Amino acid sequence: MIQVAICDDHQLFREGIRFLLDQMTDVDLLYEAANGEELMKKLEEEQPNVLLLDLEMPDLDGVETLKRIRPLYPDLGVIILTTYSDTKMVAYLMELGANSYLLKDCDAETLQRGIQSVYHEGYYFTREVSKAMLGGLKGNARKKPELKNNVKISERELEVLELICQEYTTREIAEKLFISHRTAEGHRKNLIEKLGVKNTAGLIVKAIKEGVIEI
Repeated sequence: MIQVAICDDHQLFREGIRFLLDQMTDVDLLYEAANGEELMKKLEEEQPNVLLLDLEMPDLDGVETLKRIRPLYPDLGVIILTTYSDTKMVAYLMELGANSYLLKDCDAETLQRGIQSVYHEGYYFTREVSKAMLGGLKGNARKKPELKNNVKISERELEVLELICQEYTTREIAEKLFISHRTAEGHRKNLIEKLGVKNTAGLIVKAIKEGVIEI
């Protein structure tokens, strides 16, 4: 079971999400929090697999909460669940370490797919958010295995990176490139380290922003 927590200051919204989660056979709601301060206290006692995090909250908002969470709980999957669709905000939060960005008007199927993907693969982008984010970040992309800070990535790493950005899973990447799952995962981890990001979602954002890949 995927353990999920909700952090949102609107009780009615939390009740709605709770109802949706109850319909999902592979998801279990661990707890709820009304703001970031309350969430941080609960995280000290028990960590979920995936957190649904709102941005606008009293006491400690979603952005500051994410900043606190990442160094303390690097493996926690964070899905930003908000009404804001601004491309700069999407990119900013992904670089801070969010694993996904969903709008509150998404349907139950998208929410479930997002939770499952973040849990199993470490990231999830809806088609709409991906399109908006790519449009805001891509600019004059260049297909070149080199970063602006002169950190170079190999041709194989570039192949893996492009497949990650096309939403291939680690298993699918291994099969497509005729390498082992362990090798594919090793390339992914090396890319995260070389690009200086926190997770796979940040890796995609940074690769597009730096123009390392071309979508």
